[in-house]
Amino acid sequence: MSDLTIRRASADDVPAIVAMLADDHLGAQRETPGELAPYQAAFEQIDGDPQQRLVIAERDGRTVGTLQLTVIPGLSRQGAARALIEGVRVHADERGTGLGTDLIEWAIEESRRLKCAMVQLTSDATRVDAHRFYERLGFAASHLGFKMML
Repeated sequence: MSDLTIRRASADDVPAIVAMLADDHLGAQRETPGELAPYQAAFEQIDGDPQQRLVIAERDGRTVGTLQLTVIPGLSRQGAARALIEGVRVHADERGTGLGTDLIEWAIEESRRLKCAMVQLTSDATRVDAHRFYERLGFAASHLGFKMML
């Protein structure tokens, strides 16, 4: 990670983050990079919540990756907190460089630092390559997830 910086995102980073969210077959269907107002409003909520870490990875001053880490306090597992990794994206030019590994390893270490008992994530069922990637990093496909769009 020598030439890579991972830092908390700022409002100025939102356009680059949204562009990465939209840059795949799923994101292209659900993101609207030309309409930044809802993303800016969401950023303000995330940035104001101490349980949230929205970060970007920068290389040579350019945003090349992002993820959101959420700490979820809980009663189960003897009151253990868990960390949730969401919105992992790597810029198309950086895929295959190890940047995704660097981002996930950062999230795992940050979760440990924050005293979380586990770190979890979900991945769309169609992202088979991502599933292999997460398993290589030590994640286990231990649960079946369910979602309901509202």
